[in-house]
Amino acid sequence: MVVNPGTALKTEVLIPGSTAAGHCLALTAPISFWGGVDPRTGLIIDARHPQLGENIAGTVLALPGTIGSSSASAVLLELVHAGRAPAALLMDAPDAILLLGLVVAREMGWPTPPAFRLAAADQAQLAGHRLAVADDGTITVQ
Repeated sequence: MVVNPGTALKTEVLIPGSTAAGHCLALTAPISFWGGVDPRTGLIIDARHPQLGENIAGTVLALPGTIGSSSASAVLLELVHAGRAPAALLMDAPDAILLLGLVVAREMGWPTPPAFRLAAADQAQLAGHRLAVADDGTITVQ
């Protein structure tokens, strides 16, 4: 797939939300939010992760996979509460525990980023591009 401004992709909506926009931070390896992301700053703090030091706040965060921990939902909830969450999440496969953090944030009345399913191969093509994500799951490269 060639990605140019105006390219549009359709995703599956996992957690609905408002439209979102941001630069795509496409991770090149799975991540554990528990111990891998600082919930106060949004920085990737896992010393073994290829994107160590990158900040996920305000990005369209593309996750090729997650490394499980039942605390991942709490970290994502803390990121939302601190205003340091991604603008949207793109997931290769749904992670129910991680997504639970978004469900709880929404129930608490906090602005919650939407989450979508998009294959990891397609995510990688979006790396570094500015994206607009519509509430129906359509991603447009800007």
